[in-house]
Amino acid sequence: MTDQRFPHRHLLGIQGLGPQEITAILDLADGYVDQNRSIDKRKSLLRGRTLVNLFFENSTRTRTSFELAGKRLGADVINMQTQASSVAKGETLIDTAMTLNAMHLDALVVRHPDSGAVKLLSEKVNCAVINGGDGSHEHPTQALLDALTIRRHKGRLAGLTVAICGDVVHSRVARSNIYLLNTMGAQVRLIGPKTLMPTAVDRMGVDVYHDMRKGLDGVDVVMMLRIQNERMKGNFIPSIREYFHFFGLDREKLAMAKPDAVIMHPGPMNRGVEIDSDVADDVERSLIREQVEMGVAVRMACLDLLTRNIPNQVAV
Repeated sequence: MTDQRFPHRHLLGIQGLGPQEITAILDLADGYVDQNRSIDKRKSLLRGRTLVNLFFENSTRTRTSFELAGKRLGADVINMQTQASSVAKGETLIDTAMTLNAMHLDALVVRHPDSGAVKLLSEKVNCAVINGGDGSHEHPTQALLDALTIRRHKGRLAGLTVAICGDVVHSRVARSNIYLLNTMGAQVRLIGPKTLMPTAVDRMGVDVYHDMRKGLDGVDVVMMLRIQNERMKGNFIPSIREYFHFFGLDREKLAMAKPDAVIMHPGPMNRGVEIDSDVADDVERSLIREQVEMGVAVRMACLDLLTRNIPNQVAV
């Protein structure tokens, strides 16, 4: 499967991908995990190709992960700082696209605070575009790395029960994970206060719980979400202390899940808000650090597959 071309020009979201396409990415990423653990981590697969990370929002993990992925595949990697670029001076997305086209890029990773901005940019550039997170819409590579992490520990995705807990309404990570897990045959539970659930949650193919203990009963995977204060306009939770009491993951609530249930978090963590440090640092059950490792492998796989569709020469 990995010898075939990926049938999409861009990776803008998980929605629209089928089980075979998701599996192809995960299978290829599995091989890159082994490469990243070897002494010689570099390949010349993307030698001569240019990757640009264009981040309108800060993200140490995602940007660094894509930078490392590109370099390990042999690409020339450029990180554009939008705070110091023409974007900060009022340049529009369309103007930015025209500038990027003139540079003959091969791949572009974009993170933007507005949902749909990455799709708009993808329609104006000549290169492959990967969504590094847009508003509250999607974050496809995060869902893929989460899926790879789960699959390597549980051996499968189909048939598992995964609880996604916390600030779902503001979370692009949650949306991408819901699409992926549903597509791959897992059962998804959303756990959190009513104020942090999407209005159309009843059409998302999930089970919704507002009681943490009931929601965690018998689950295989507990995926915690960060409280996104920067996206909140209004009072979504009474207080941090009260939120942790009802919805923060601690030993007592975790005891409701299966004994071999694993713990995940996309980061950065707010310790003592959505997760207790004792649980987050549990070496037997927490996969949080492994998620970071899988992120590099998944992003290498995405860059590999998408650049296979790009010809070696372009018309001038």
